[in-house]
Amino acid sequence: MSVAAPPGTEPKSPAQAEQQGLTQGLEPRHLSMIALGGVIGAGLFVGSGAGIAAAGPAIVLAFAVSGVLVMLIMRMLGEMSAARPASGSFSVHAEKEIGVWAGFASGWMFWLLLCVGVSVEATGAAGIMTNWLPGTPTWLWVALFMAFFCGSNLAAVKNFGEFEFWFAAIKVAAIVGFLVLAVLAVLGVVGSGAPGFANLTGHGGFLPNGASGLVTGLLASVFAYGGLETVTIAAAESADPVRSVGRAVRTAMWRIALFYVGSMAVIVTLLPWNDPKVTRNGPYVEVLNLIGVPAAAQVMNVVVLIALLSAMNANIYGSSRMAYSLVRRGLGPKAVARVSGGVPRVAVLASSAFGFFAVLLNFWWPTTVFQWLLNATGAAVLVVWAFVCVAQLRMRRRLEREAPERISVRMWGFPYLTWATLAGVVGVLALMTTSHDNRVQLACTLGFALALSAAGLVRQRRRRGSA
Repeated sequence: MSVAAPPGTEPKSPAQAEQQGLTQGLEPRHLSMIALGGVIGAGLFVGSGAGIAAAGPAIVLAFAVSGVLVMLIMRMLGEMSAARPASGSFSVHAEKEIGVWAGFASGWMFWLLLCVGVSVEATGAAGIMTNWLPGTPTWLWVALFMAFFCGSNLAAVKNFGEFEFWFAAIKVAAIVGFLVLAVLAVLGVVGSGAPGFANLTGHGGFLPNGASGLVTGLLASVFAYGGLETVTIAAAESADPVRSVGRAVRTAMWRIALFYVGSMAVIVTLLPWNDPKVTRNGPYVEVLNLIGVPAAAQVMNVVVLIALLSAMNANIYGSSRMAYSLVRRGLGPKAVARVSGGVPRVAVLASSAFGFFAVLLNFWWPTTVFQWLLNATGAAVLVVWAFVCVAQLRMRRRLEREAPERISVRMWGFPYLTWATLAGVVGVLALMTTSHDNRVQLACTLGFALALSAAGLVRQRRRRGSA
């Protein structure tokens, strides 16, 4: 059945408009594990090696600083999502508090970011499979993964929740097991003996590459935190979104400290930061090799494969709900707003199709068209976070005047910490200008954001003109 708004009518409430037709099929255990597993991605297991090579032991400081920034963003998202649950999450809040153009720009930018992410993750997962099964074509594995997760998301939202629940459970078990073994190695209980502080103070010291290395490590750590936003999108399809979001946000601090900062601390304590194998094989593999875990590389390949498939599943879900929310609010083609069986199936198909198309671009033009897509979305999460900060500043003041009882999750130190967070986001964007590759990426992302904002302004003026 179609739930698109009748022609010529505009919803008074973006949050109410986008929820019509969706089921509440996610249980509290789904959201808890989505929130817990959302911080454990392939970027942590693999991408952190480049950050360690750049910053040395100071990568711990980089992850701690960026972790505080992410924690504050999550707190703001939690406050807004608990007060106004919506599948469009920050896009709905930006439209309501800043303007139609802001909801349009932040929503479609995030949608493209997730779709491009699906293509990267599908390609990475296919690469692992072809290493295990030489001679099998990469495109076959990509097609199988895309078809499977597209199909599961088409069937029911509970399917997404179940897959993420078990994927997250495996990832959490893997990282907890790793941390236990690593701490025992630091203490000298397992492995070749306690390393002491030799790797933290030797090989050039705690900050071997100076401020420039720390900046590179900081940028790498910021982009490794992707995935935290999904829980605020998924909460709208749960029976008790207020309580679920509140629980997820309140545990964000210890998750970040344990999984990211804790991992980096034990890795740089156990391994010399400048060992080329840390970058080549991955820091987690090298720690397991040091401890003496049999077939450490294959063990981590399994974990990375699960992390990639988990991210694919979450990104197809998140992109479809964001697209559905946008078109329900009149910010996209109405055909995408069709719902059947409580699932926005056209939005799922459209988002999956674009993700698969991006995979083909990666095969056909990896250094041109696909590289442009990567650059256009490279700093997108920072732009989205800036919208989150501004929307939360305005929404909090509105709620305090009109409905203070709806503020069940409160941003700490409002408005000072919100302003500090916004300054931190702008600061990270400024740090991207310090290297050529990051400058190109920043220019592409900001150009794309300006183009979307301009398109959103056109829609905003048309809406006002027809009111």
